[in-house]
Amino acid sequence: MAEAITVAGNAKINLTLDILGRRADGFHEVAMVMQAIDLHDTLVLTRREAGHVSLTIDRPGLKADDSNLAWRAAVALNQAVGRELGVAIALTKRIPIAAGLAGGSTDAAAVLRGMNELYDLGLSLDQLCDIGATLGSDIPFCLRGGTMLATGRGEVLRRLPELPPLYVVLAKPPVGVSTAWAYQHYDDEGAAVHPDNAAVEQALAKQDVHTVAKLLCNVLESVTIKKYTVISAYKQLMLDKGALASMMSGSGPTVFGLTDTEERAREIAAYLRAQVPEAEVLVTRTAAGMK
Repeated sequence: MAEAITVAGNAKINLTLDILGRRADGFHEVAMVMQAIDLHDTLVLTRREAGHVSLTIDRPGLKADDSNLAWRAAVALNQAVGRELGVAIALTKRIPIAAGLAGGSTDAAAVLRGMNELYDLGLSLDQLCDIGATLGSDIPFCLRGGTMLATGRGEVLRRLPELPPLYVVLAKPPVGVSTAWAYQHYDDEGAAVHPDNAAVEQALAKQDVHTVAKLLCNVLESVTIKKYTVISAYKQLMLDKGALASMMSGSGPTVFGLTDTEERAREIAAYLRAQVPEAEVLVTRTAAGMK
């Protein structure tokens, strides 16, 4: 077996996000179409002596201790298999932080996949998802990727027809949004417009990108945009430069735009960097899921 392994943790965007109410367990019942993208963090996992777990991160300000999801994933995996597998995790961050892109969840998913391979544990993807779901609702999706409908609290997944390959422009304002804050304020206010996930699935089955683009809908925009109006401005800038569609991802504040060509994506990115230089702007692509 290898002494070290390198794994990628891909970010995600939401093509839709609907909240159906609060559950008896305190979580929210959701229904959302999630899409993996190529933007990813890189994690190098190295074997260590039994019981040793450590984490280093190249981004100042991020806690590299047992409160970090990547560290917690290693501990959860050990508990699930009844062993004390040692691992040193070196994390290189590329996904913006507190951005609605599942950066923490995907790092945890990468640790689960990586330790499973590093120690040849033979756990199935379903088993890894079960472990991940104990840590965070987005982790099962981050393990599977691609295009999926997520229900329950986000951990119940159904594979959808893959979104045809598209380029994605990301623009994150210089603010962070707490997911808990967004959901709490949604409870107080609600949303006037809700996504039609069935119509999105039908459009995906037909590989009709333009209809999918028209159907993008995130009920949490009704909350986050009220506090951070720049989100609306970023969306409009992307549309003005020819994006097929633009929307906030997750609880925000990152805005994404979809295009069918790299050239158009880079034109939009350049325009954003000129118009809103405070934004963190990235160009990536959609990514297929695990088979």
